[in-house]
Amino acid sequence: MYEIEYLFREEDLVHFNELCLKNDIELQKSLRKHQMVVPGIMLLIGLFYYIYYADMMTTAYITLLSVGWGIFSPYAIKMDMRRQFLEKYTDKEKADIFGLHSLKIDQEHLSEKSPGGKHKTPWADMLRVDYLDKYVHIFIDIDSAIVIPIETIKSGDLKKFAKQAESMIERLAD
Repeated sequence: MYEIEYLFREEDLVHFNELCLKNDIELQKSLRKHQMVVPGIMLLIGLFYYIYYADMMTTAYITLLSVGWGIFSPYAIKMDMRRQFLEKYTDKEKADIFGLHSLKIDQEHLSEKSPGGKHKTPWADMLRVDYLDKYVHIFIDIDSAIVIPIETIKSGDLKKFAKQAESMIERLAD
């Protein structure tokens, strides 16, 4: 059967979590609202200062601050979310997650050997295989997947492996 080895890194974990958040419609609405509402309120305060106090300098500072907030807050929020992703895991869990992984396709299950140990996942428990530019995801649940970074493949043919895994999921899924 097919087998691949790859290196799983911290950036790969962050990528998958960001992808999950990117697909979360409610969170995206909330972030857009935050990006627009806070600067809008600040602009109204600047307008108030301009109309009632004729204070152009304070109005200019508030306007610059609101525009800066609107532009740079998404980046600050993204960096904070990355930090939160990594804080979810203890050092032991990180040691078990990051490192050399080996996947092998068997008749009834997908065998995974990682720094955390050996795991077998039945094909019936898997949902789909997604192909991205730099990653292949084998989804086990809606929000969990085996993430295979293309650039860190050590051995094996990822294209053949992914096609075989996809056909096994389709054939043996309930």
